[in-house]
Amino acid sequence: MAVRIRLTRRGAKKKPFYRIVVADSEAPRDGRFIEVVGTYDPRKKPSEITMKMDKVDYWLSKGALPTAVVANLIKRSAPQE
Repeated sequence: MAVRIRLTRRGAKKKPFYRIVVADSEAPRDGRFIEVVGTYDPRKKPSEITMKMDKVDYWLSKGALPTAVVANLIKRSAPQE
């Protein structure tokens, strides 16, 4: 079972809101998932990203692969040093 960290779309038509979820790579985009690890709201200025970084780090250590968009969101939400 390949596990991915990816977005699942919520919200109304023309008003997207996304959850960042851990899911089996073969599950449909808005289908079954294992765990919700954050949210992403692109409609707010600036975009609002909330993530449970401890959960994201846990899944990454277990071998979960983030999609390109989620990898960018993780990079943007990581604390600046």
